[in-house]
This record gives sequence, structure tokens and C-alpha cells, in this order.
Amino acid sequence: MNSRITQRELENYLWGAAVILRGLIDAGDYKQYIFPLTFLKRISDVYDEEFGNAMEVYGDAEVAGLAENHRFAVPEGAHWDDVRGVTQDIGRTLRAAMRAIESANPETLPGVFGDGDWGNKDLLSDATLAQLVEHFSSRTLTIANLPEDELGNGYEYLIKKFADDSGHTAQEFYTNRTLVHLMTMMLRPRPGESVYDPTCGTGGMLISTVAELKRQGDEWRGLRLYGQELNFGTSAIARMNLFLHGITDGHIAHGDTLARPAFHDDDGGLRTFDVVLANPPYSIKAWDRTAFTNDPYGRNMWGAPSQGRADYAFFQHIAKSLDPETGRAAILFPHGVLFRREESALREALVRSDLVESVLGLGAGLFYNSPMEAVVITLRARKPVDRRGRVLFVNAVNEVTREQGQSFLREDHQRRILTAYRTFEGEEGFAAVATLDEIAGKGFGLAIPQYVGSAAPDGDAERVGVGSALAAWRAAASASAEAVTGLDTLLRKEVTP
Repeated sequence: MNSRITQRELENYLWGAAVILRGLIDAGDYKQYIFPLTFLKRISDVYDEEFGNAMEVYGDAEVAGLAENHRFAVPEGAHWDDVRGVTQDIGRTLRAAMRAIESANPETLPGVFGDGDWGNKDLLSDATLAQLVEHFSSRTLTIANLPEDELGNGYEYLIKKFADDSGHTAQEFYTNRTLVHLMTMMLRPRPGESVYDPTCGTGGMLISTVAELKRQGDEWRGLRLYGQELNFGTSAIARMNLFLHGITDGHIAHGDTLARPAFHDDDGGLRTFDVVLANPPYSIKAWDRTAFTNDPYGRNMWGAPSQGRADYAFFQHIAKSLDPETGRAAILFPHGVLFRREESALREALVRSDLVESVLGLGAGLFYNSPMEAVVITLRARKPVDRRGRVLFVNAVNEVTREQGQSFLREDHQRRILTAYRTFEGEEGFAAVATLDEIAGKGFGLAIPQYVGSAAPDGDAERVGVGSALAAWRAAASASAEAVTGLDTLLRKEVTP
């Protein structure tokens, strides 16, 4: 079928591929196969579209096939139609086609199709792969049929569906998009700026900065996007995600950000960025603390966190990655970073640095598939003069909606939080501004209930006290949930064969 594809049709089309795999492979593995197939189909269809457009202009097939008429090269034998014509060893043919396209586009596509086990017939039989190929062949994914933004939205839909299906592993590659949008609006990316996500998952935070500039009617093509992701398959998905959104000059690196940061300046130090958006893996234990203690990039300026929690290692990496003039960051953390006793010295150094701009507490469920309440901490390398030595605290625990088992921020939630953030003023029961001396007087703790009471009518001290106690209980409950989640993750690892 060669016709305009609606968003609903696209979603049904993409999810239909997952339905074919249901019961054959683990839901967490769908993404290793469906995303590369989508990308291969898109590349092939767009190549044909570009060839047809060039033929209309030049009327010469040899000229129409020249590289300058195509965004990606598709070598002979690697087109979708070549795969569709095969009935045996389909997985091997798919893998060969994908590797051929990667090799033919060495500057843009090396490793982009990931590392799926395409040749394993016990996992994916020829019959299953033939069914998948025919399913994807039912639509023509040209730009005329499916503009980049719309395909990108469909891709994001699929990422979320896979997160829903894969349970506890979802946090590795998906962050609640309404929260990402809020974080992006808080930092206000500008045309031509550099944007970095040190633990980028599928690239959603990077893409959100492009979407925000488009929403504002600003030029977005000059944004310089950089991301690093530990999981190889997820890093490949991130690269595909950028391409399918029409972003051809993003830089996604595979590797361990703490052990081997990928982006450097001309002198070999850490590259710095205008905007950093991040959702680091929380409280990981498998990291090289010894190496960080003697970090060659100077990221241990506040000290080395304990082996049991790497949160402040990511914190320091991000702080070190900020451009000293324009750098600002929004980081999603569990509440524990605000008050855990073992990190008190690190937290004191963080506060004294005067990098912390705001501490925003959000409602439950915004950490994907986790009961914990989230906190967003913003950093700013050079605060406006009137905000230096001051930190904004916002208690937005009630600014959240939950429907059909999913938590999200409505526009009115985002608007209220943004207003508090931009005005940088206190609001009873919702926001407060504290000086560094006031924070020092509280032992450099950053727990929001220490600074923001609960709103109540004048003279209703009892309600204020109860509200503050409830807020404190929520903070303690969040810490308990974090501990339980960490134990659950550890137990899962121990029982996995």
C-alpha cells in the first residue's frame, strides 16, 4: 500500500510486529529485532523515493543512483526487496543486509542495527521472519507517506510499549516523556547549543530538545547532540531514534560513562556542554570506585562516593561536563541523594559549589515502573546575580496524574512547576528559596520538607504541622522504596541463570 499513514495506523502497524513475536521471545528482547527491521524498511523505502525524485529531475538512472541524491547508501543486495525475495536463511540474509548498509555508510551508520542474534533459528525461525518481513512490507515508509516527526512519534510509541511489556528493565531505556518535556522546558535549549545526555538510553531526552525548539518555532538543525549509553543494543536504538526523527548529525557513543567518558576537548579533558539532561541509573554498585578516586578528568572534586551508590559519581561527572559560562543541567534522581547520611560530605561540597539552582520533588510513579518519588535537581554553572547563594525548593508531589496504571504530568502541572522555577519565589506549601547559610544550618541537607511546609489557612498551625510531617514521611518512604528496589534488582541478578 502506498498512501499517507495516520498516526493510529502507524502505531497498529509497529505494534503488530511485536504481536507476531509474542510468546516466541522475551518481551525485553522485542526491541533488538523490531527496531532494526523498521529502520531497514525505512532506509530502503526512502532510498527508492529519492531515486524516483532524482529520475523526475534528471531522467537518467545512473545519475539518480549517485550518492549525492541519497542520504544513505543502500548497496546491491542489501535493499528490503532483496530480503523479501529470500525464503530460506532469512535471518542470515537480514544480518548481511544490515552489515552491508553499515559498511557502506561508515561515517553515519556503523553498528546502528545493533547485535540481534539473527542467525539463531531456534529463536527466530524462517517462518517467523517471513511473517515479520511480510508484515513490514504491507506499508511503504517513504517521507511522503510518513514525515520524519510522525515516524519518530511512532517510534517513541513503540519504545514506551516495550517499556510497558518488559517490566523492571524499562528504566534502562525509557524515561517518562512528560517529565522529560518539563526538564527540557526548564533548561530552555537555544539554537546552536550543545546538548548532552551521559546515560542516554534510547535518546528521548536529546530528541526532546529538538522537539522543544520546533515547538517554539526556532531553528533546530544547528543543535549539537551528544549521548553515551552503556548497553550496546540500546545505544543502537538511540541512533536509529535520532535518524528516524530526521536528526542526522547526532553523536551517540557506546560505553561506560564513568569508566570511559566518550567526549573530550582538544586537550584530552572532558568536553563541556551548554545543556545536560540525564536520568542516571540509580544507586548502582557495579562501578570502579578505585579508578574514580584517582580520576584523570578531575571528576572527583567533591570526593569518591561509596561503592554501594554511584549517584554522586554521575552527579560530579555532570557538573564537570557543564560549560563554565552557559552550562545548565536537569538530573532525575531518587530522593535519597538529598539526605542520605553516607553522602553528607559530598552533599556539603555540592551545596558549597553553588551549582545547585533548584530541587524539585515530584509525585510517585514518574520513575518508570517504580514506586519511588522522583526528584529533579537543576544545576547552573553561572547563576544570575540575584540567585547566587540561593536554592529554590519545590514540593510538587501532588502535581501528577495517574490513569490506567501510568503516572504523568498534565500541562497544568508543568505550567505550575515552570512558573515557580522561573519566578524563583516562595509560595506557601509549594515553593521556598533558601540561602546557602540556611542550608548549612540544616546540616547541608536538601530534603524538601526541611524548607517547604504545607499550605494551610492562616492560624491553622496544626494542619501545617501535619502536612510537614506527611511530607517528611513521604521522603522517608521514598528512601525505603529506593532500598527495596535496589534489593529487588540485586536479587533478580542473583537468581538469573
